[in-house]
Amino acid sequence: MKKSLLSIATFIAISSVNVGAEETQLLWGDTHLHTNLSPDAFIKGNTTATPDDSFNFAKGAPVIDANSRAKIKIDTPLDFLVVTDHAEYVGIPKMLWAGDERLMKSKEGKRFAKMIKGGKGTQVFVELLATANSGKPIDALNSDEIRKSVWSDSVAAAERHNDPGKFTAFIGWEWSSIPNGQNLHRIVFTPQGGDVANKFIPFSAFDSDIETDFWTWLDKTSKETGADFVAIPHNGNISNGLMFPLTDRAGNPITKKYANQRMRWEQVIEMTQIKGDSETHPLLSPDDEFADFETFDHLLKTDDSAIVERGNAPVGSYTRSGLKRGLELENKIGVNPFKYGMIGATDSHAGYSSAEENNFWGKFSQDSIPDNKKDVDLLPGIYGWDMSASGLSAVWAKENTRQSITDAFKRREVYGTSGPRISLRFFGGFEFKQADADAKNIADIGYKTGVPMGGDLANAPKGKAPSFLLHAAKDPKDANLDRVQIVKGWLDTQGVSQEKVFDVVWSDNRKVAANGKLPAVGSTVDLKTGLYSNSIGASQLSTVWKDPEFDASQKAFYYARVLQIPTPRNSTYDAIALGIAPKETGHDVIIQERAYSSPIWYTPK
Repeated sequence: MKKSLLSIATFIAISSVNVGAEETQLLWGDTHLHTNLSPDAFIKGNTTATPDDSFNFAKGAPVIDANSRAKIKIDTPLDFLVVTDHAEYVGIPKMLWAGDERLMKSKEGKRFAKMIKGGKGTQVFVELLATANSGKPIDALNSDEIRKSVWSDSVAAAERHNDPGKFTAFIGWEWSSIPNGQNLHRIVFTPQGGDVANKFIPFSAFDSDIETDFWTWLDKTSKETGADFVAIPHNGNISNGLMFPLTDRAGNPITKKYANQRMRWEQVIEMTQIKGDSETHPLLSPDDEFADFETFDHLLKTDDSAIVERGNAPVGSYTRSGLKRGLELENKIGVNPFKYGMIGATDSHAGYSSAEENNFWGKFSQDSIPDNKKDVDLLPGIYGWDMSASGLSAVWAKENTRQSITDAFKRREVYGTSGPRISLRFFGGFEFKQADADAKNIADIGYKTGVPMGGDLANAPKGKAPSFLLHAAKDPKDANLDRVQIVKGWLDTQGVSQEKVFDVVWSDNRKVAANGKLPAVGSTVDLKTGLYSNSIGASQLSTVWKDPEFDASQKAFYYARVLQIPTPRNSTYDAIALGIAPKETGHDVIIQERAYSSPIWYTPK
């Protein structure tokens, strides 16, 4: 398959500096990070990594790991970061450890402080998680006075580190709804500064664990304070089918009002992170040979029922099936409640945004040390090697500022990766020509002739199918690219959603086999050293692809998926360092890292 003749340096220059009228630049960040203010983070070993430390690490400064006390540093600094500590019991374990007098007045505060100092932090976490699951907080640990005090400190940290044009520090938190261990968490951030953020206390699952109540609070708070918000669901893969429902939490069918309110605040979804990949599952996408990627087999419960049977993959849990379900609901109620763009984030609780396989500092500080990953359970039945070194958010923004990045999220001109900084342009239209894939001004052509990722197409000209202009370039410090695929979802003539994965451009002049499958790219990984070679794959791939099965009467979405050549998983690097066989970690030895664009939707009018 033809490769683009552009050099990677040329591509980066034209895509991240000046692309014509839109002048968007590629920015990398993490929208989901926890510090020692998050109760689970503190109890699981992160007693020292503060919001200031998190921002410093993201900007490239060396910091100290809370558990190992080793000096650590990100390989390539980020452009933006959102610190998102849990709103539920925020700062409480840290304050218990310090003997804060406001907590020592209560019986529960004294008991928990004694337990933490006696090495029973995990038991404290289990008890606190149980109250979070039940929605019944311990009043002495949930006062508005304490919540506002901790929130004010978090806001101040973001204000100290925000440097418009150079580094963006967002003010944010996590709403941690977890009914019966089923994950419905949302990350929230605002483009506004501390003057606005200090007018409210973050909404928590103790206020309500119902999504519609959460969105209603966002509506109300926005009107009262002038704050805007971006809310981001994550880990649909462990929602047990609740992330993309057919009914609301009261059991009523999804309505137009529900869909409009959800889509007002939730433009993107976190597709991949430490607790696995949420794109799809092999049971839901049996014809997708790359569907079983970083599959996470747990719920967030504290008993044996936390383990999910590998054969259980509820349709409402995974993003691709959610996008398809959105088309079906739009057909019924006139609004798509699941019209999501896609990003990645870490959800690290170690305080540091580490998504690099060979420089991964764990989910919690406990599992930053390889020796701990096999025997120290992070939750019942969950160990360090169950965690993915993932992911990152990529944003096509006009400038590196709070408002400009937020605008990109709102229009869904964002994408996610499992960690590598793969550059990706993806445009849809009806007039692209194959020669456009080799142009030096791809972005100019894309914006002028079509719409970028996250956009909408309508009213196909008679006799024309949509075409998609895409260009992907490898992370300059990482592995080559194997292929680029386009995933299509559509409604058939009966109004039932379907899906298909198309290989559209690939490396090494491979030929599609008689069975319609593209042969594997191969592997150069040396399992004795963890080294691999870029002697296979391509530094970049570009093409214009036209849908050969297009029906102008059918609603559809399209998104690009970019695959790297095989490289070692984070657990493999640990195994090599420990002198054990990589397969002893119980996980894939090599993986194919990836990037997911936000979809482009086609709607007949």
